[in-house]
Amino acid sequence: MQSIQQTFSVDYSYKVFFTRYLFNPSNPEFRNYLASQVTQGLTKKLLFILDDGVARAHPALATEIAAYLQQIEGFKIAGDVILVPGGEACKNDQELFYRLIDQVDAQGIDRHSFVVAIGGGAVLDLVGMVAAVSHRGVRHIRIPTTVLSQNDSGVGVKNGINYRGKKNFLGTFAPPAAVFNDAQFLTTLSGQDWRSGISEAVKVALIKDAAFFEWLETNAAALVNNDLPVMQELVYRCAALHMAHIGGSGDPFESGSSRPLDFGHWSAHKLEQLTDFVLRHGEAVAIGIAVDSVYSSLLGWIDAADAERIVRLLVNLQLPVYHSLLEMQNGVSSPVIKGLQEFREHLGGRLTICLLKAIGQGAEVHVIDEVLLNKAIAHLKVNHASI
Repeated sequence: MQSIQQTFSVDYSYKVFFTRYLFNPSNPEFRNYLASQVTQGLTKKLLFILDDGVARAHPALATEIAAYLQQIEGFKIAGDVILVPGGEACKNDQELFYRLIDQVDAQGIDRHSFVVAIGGGAVLDLVGMVAAVSHRGVRHIRIPTTVLSQNDSGVGVKNGINYRGKKNFLGTFAPPAAVFNDAQFLTTLSGQDWRSGISEAVKVALIKDAAFFEWLETNAAALVNNDLPVMQELVYRCAALHMAHIGGSGDPFESGSSRPLDFGHWSAHKLEQLTDFVLRHGEAVAIGIAVDSVYSSLLGWIDAADAERIVRLLVNLQLPVYHSLLEMQNGVSSPVIKGLQEFREHLGGRLTICLLKAIGQGAEVHVIDEVLLNKAIAHLKVNHASI
C-alpha cells in the first residue's frame, strides 16, 4: 500500500482602516492602499457593487468614487457602479448572485483586479461570495456602511448566501484584501439600524472583555442618542476584539465546532428566518443574548443579578430581549428550538453552544436542557416582554 501526504499553510494578511469621508479627494487612505497594490505595466480593474440603500442616502457617491479614482495610476473602474438591494433579501436571491458573477465575467475582472463592495453586512456577504467563487477567488475589498458590519461581519473572513431558508448555508472562508470603515456612512442610518448593530458589541464584550461591557453600560445613553465619537470608539474596540479572535483562535476557518463569537446566535438565526427577516440580525442577536444569559444563570454559571444586568443593558440600548416565537405553543416546543439542530448541522459535528461563566468569560456546552431553556424564556416574558 502506498500513500503520499502533503501539508502546507497559507498566510493571510489584511488591514482594517478607520476613517471618515473615504472618497473625499483630501483623504489619502484608499488611494494609498491602491498605490501599494500597483503592478508596473499592468492596469488593474475595480468593480464597484453598491447597496442601493446607501446610494439613496448618499446620492453623489458614485460620482465621488469616479472623481477620486481619476487620481490613481494603475487602476480603472470597470463599467458603471452596480446597484443591488440591501438587507437579507439580497442573500436569498440566487438570480442576483449569478447576475453579479456574470458581471465579473463581462467586465473582465481577473485575479489581479478587485471587487469592491459598499454596503451593509448582507451585501458584503453576497459580494464576498461572488468574488470567492469567480475564477476560484477574486480579491475583494469591503467598505461596510452599518454599525453591525463595521464592528463584526465586515472585518471577518466569512462570506455567504442563504439557501432553502437556511442562513449562510452556502458560503466560503475568503478574507478580504482590505476593509475600510468610514464613519460618515453611519450618520445616515435609521435609529433602528444604528442601535441594532450594538448587540454584536455586547456579545463580544460578554465573552471576552468585562471592561468593555462596563464601558457599554456607562455609554449606553450616548450610544442611543447618536453620539458619533462614542460609536466610533465602540466600532474600533469591537472590531479589534473580533479580529484578535480570528487571528488567535487557531481555527480561523472554523474547521472545528467551536464558535464563541456566535454567542446568542443559535436562536437569533432561527428567529430571523421565522420572521421572514423582518427582525434585524442585531435585534435577533440581542434576544439570543438575553435568552442565553438568563439560561446561564439558571445553570448556576452566573449570578441572577449579572443576568439581569445584561438584560438591562440591552433594554437601555433600546434593543429587544423577547419575542413571542420563543414560547411553547400548546405544549409543543417553540419552533425556535429547532434552531439548535440546524446550528449543530451548520457547525458540523456535535452541538456546541457558547454560554457565560462570567461577564467577560464565555464557555461552551454540548447539551441544552430544554426545561431550563423554557424557564429562561418564561422569565423574559414575565419581566421584559412589555418593554
